[in-house]
Amino acid sequence: MAIVYLSLGSNKGDRIGYVQQAASLLGTDENISIVRTSAFYETEPWNMNTQTWFVNAIIEAKTKYSPKELLEVCQRIEKQLGRERKEGNDYQDRTIDIDILFYNKDVINEENLTIPHKYVHLRAFNLVPMMELNADFVHPVLNKTIAEMHNDLESPEMVFLYGTRVDF
Repeated sequence: MAIVYLSLGSNKGDRIGYVQQAASLLGTDENISIVRTSAFYETEPWNMNTQTWFVNAIIEAKTKYSPKELLEVCQRIEKQLGRERKEGNDYQDRTIDIDILFYNKDVINEENLTIPHKYVHLRAFNLVPMMELNADFVHPVLNKTIAEMHNDLESPEMVFLYGTRVDF
């Protein structure tokens, strides 16, 4: 079984509820076994024109799915939870977003699937909860640990854990 790290985020409606529901739906899939989940973090929007902050978490899981199958499952859950995708590359508010950050140490560059996630090393909202789960995980392309990538951030967005800023 593959070890995967999935990013869950919501900035529309019941943000905590959507992240919890997504985690629950992933955990009830017979081909996915959740190993552990990070705490929930409230984070400012990254590269988006919105004022609504996100609730984010990272899930470490084992799966029998191939990367493409896992992507299909994630997109099905997003749709089930009301995610609407519009044409274009603009980021929009969403009930839930599920990204595959890492799939083992695999490197995949296909039209609709890039693993490791192409922005994981730039996003504190991914790196902070990843440090909670596995700070020593090495990015298979950049050859840096999660902690090293976090230290490299030039101006990390604000990341809060239950109302307290998280600084590393």
